[in-house]
Amino acid sequence: MLSGLIQILFFQSLGELISKLLLPSLPGPVIGLVLLLFWLMIKKEINPSLALVSDALSQYLGLLFVPAAVGVVLFLPQLKDNALPIIFGLIGSVVLTIGGSALTLKLFNQGKASND
Repeated sequence: MLSGLIQILFFQSLGELISKLLLPSLPGPVIGLVLLLFWLMIKKEINPSLALVSDALSQYLGLLFVPAAVGVVLFLPQLKDNALPIIFGLIGSVVLTIGGSALTLKLFNQGKASND
């Protein structure tokens, strides 16, 4: 189990280092996660201790949303003042996402039908 935790922390630290030196616009943990993914793709297997640690950590993933919920409560007056633009922005983004996804799927299906 310790080996899996060390692997996760190593890739997170490596991601932080790359973020500070080369890619300051990307968060270090995201870079580390991508590096870990590439490492696992190269190895073509998951170490049992890494699987054990990742399963244990994913059980408590909901705790990471607590700071976001506190932020929402903290900025509740600003959210109330800007509720209408926020609602329109959310609805608009959902409609554009669904429409864009449908259009992309339609284009892929047309390309597939012409190849068959």
